[in-house]
Amino acid sequence: MRIVYAGSPDIAVPALQRLVELEISGEHQLVGVLTNPDKPRGRHGRSEPTAVSAAVTELSEQGRGKTRIGQFKSQVLSPVLGDAIAGLQPDILVSFAYGRIFPPWFLGIFPQGGVNIHPSLLPRYRGPTPLQAAILAEDRETGITIQTLASAMDAGDILFQEPFPLTGEETTGELSALMGRKAADLLPLLLQGFAQGTLTGRPQDEEKATYCSLITKGDGRIDWTLSAHRIAAQIRAFTPWPLCWTMHEGQYLYILEGKPLCPGVEAAKPAAPGAVLGIDKHTGVLIQTGEGVLGVSRLQYGTKKALDWRVFLNGARNFLDSSLG
Repeated sequence: MRIVYAGSPDIAVPALQRLVELEISGEHQLVGVLTNPDKPRGRHGRSEPTAVSAAVTELSEQGRGKTRIGQFKSQVLSPVLGDAIAGLQPDILVSFAYGRIFPPWFLGIFPQGGVNIHPSLLPRYRGPTPLQAAILAEDRETGITIQTLASAMDAGDILFQEPFPLTGEETTGELSALMGRKAADLLPLLLQGFAQGTLTGRPQDEEKATYCSLITKGDGRIDWTLSAHRIAAQIRAFTPWPLCWTMHEGQYLYILEGKPLCPGVEAAKPAAPGAVLGIDKHTGVLIQTGEGVLGVSRLQYGTKKALDWRVFLNGARNFLDSSLG
């Protein structure tokens, strides 16, 4: 089959690489890639491509096949773009974290329709941040869903679904890498099913649908009146972005790693949420929360380097017995 792939962030790169492998083996043909435009990133604001775009360039430079992989970088799905895609004579659209709803006229370009890879067990966590939502909720499992593309967000019929357990220690970065690999592993079965006409989708249960929303930098602010378990989940959910932060003596302080102490470990005397209680050689700096104590093992002031708690305290001698927030 002739495939157009749509995706942008790191999580979508392994599926792109798998499609290239399938083309090299002669099973399918990747005729084009649709991704978001380059945009300014980092401290210096230099314009950089998406992770998928960078991977396409790298794969093309490695001499894959006889031609380079055509890229389409567009902010909108315009008729001009549609004509260009139609000129490739594609059979199917495969989308993963592209970030846009495809209108019916665009999906009509593809005789076999379109499919979307979503990193949750739909209909749970429809929307742009399902990994963070699962971690914040301290779910015990998540998974990958491949669904048909529909006019409503993540509401298509389910073609494949693979659950797997969570340990309660994953960060969003780690979970994203795992999801990317698992999605790539499902692609050969998906495309084989389409080619053979053996796939049957099942409708989602709309009554069980839940939603997640975009995350902003402000979401990373730590509310120390929350429980240690809740704050620890927030730290994992917002790593690597936007990171969890608080204030200390007028400076931004990022809390990069932290775990709740075992039940029963409390301050020697009553302390307000955000109070720095001392240290524990196994868990790091101890901070009082609204319920329980959080052991913080890695911290970072503003734009300075991230540091192990021992090294951090060597340069922040007034930190102990202070208050955060």
